[in-house]
Amino acid sequence: MIKPLTAFTLFCFFFIASSAQSVNNAAVLSRKQVPILCYHQIRDWRKSDKKIDKDYIIPPATFKAHLKMLADSGYHTILPDQLYDYLTKGTPLPDKPIMLTFDDTDGDQFTVGRPELMKYGFKGVFFITFNNIAKNKYYMDRKQVRQLSDEGNTIANHTRDHTNFKKYTPADWEPQIAIPTKKLELLTGKPVTFFAFPFGAWNTAGLPQLHKLGFKAAFQLTDARDKNDPIMTIRRVLDCGYWSTETLDYNIKHDFGRPEPQKPLLAKAR
Repeated sequence: MIKPLTAFTLFCFFFIASSAQSVNNAAVLSRKQVPILCYHQIRDWRKSDKKIDKDYIIPPATFKAHLKMLADSGYHTILPDQLYDYLTKGTPLPDKPIMLTFDDTDGDQFTVGRPELMKYGFKGVFFITFNNIAKNKYYMDRKQVRQLSDEGNTIANHTRDHTNFKKYTPADWEPQIAIPTKKLELLTGKPVTFFAFPFGAWNTAGLPQLHKLGFKAAFQLTDARDKNDPIMTIRRVLDCGYWSTETLDYNIKHDFGRPEPQKPLLAKAR
């Protein structure tokens, strides 16, 4: 007899996989892109940090100012299921929607980021690199990941150990993506149906495998979306540590304000 959890997982897999195959790619590409911001470390800069590091490290004071600007400007955070329904079905979104995403399981996302999200009633998407959980004092532990989920944030997959998606062989799909997905589902008690590419790096050849693994959508950084699979190449932009609130506002409006993707004008993601 199939255990209830296993049966539920299989149901989700086949339901999501069949849904993914029916996505109207032209419709997805025709809809205005929703701004999606990406964060990694939230800490003050060190003397050893290089310019490119500061793309990925945002000082707490800057992070707080940026979130306050979003709240004062009337932005409403949305979660991946809402974005998926908008892109695939045209389901309406709140006024001025925005998505806030956090990669790599860094502990300061919980200690610094979470209180700021809660201050404004915002929700976030946490792409978890599974082997980083409790890796050392700088990363979140299992209890914190579960708490984020229980509080209404989305927990999603960012691979087992952050290896480059473009380098995967057939032997990598199970340990790097399938097993961490199952472990995150056991940890949170919820389906995990969204994925983010380490380094934002992806290739067309690997996208069908994400569908087979049951993911509804996947998130990269600033490259043009795959016209044959835009739902698996949704764009994000790094909220860089050296941006002012004015720079962030400018990039949100100009980088996501048109159907066809554009590179961010004031920063380059690695």
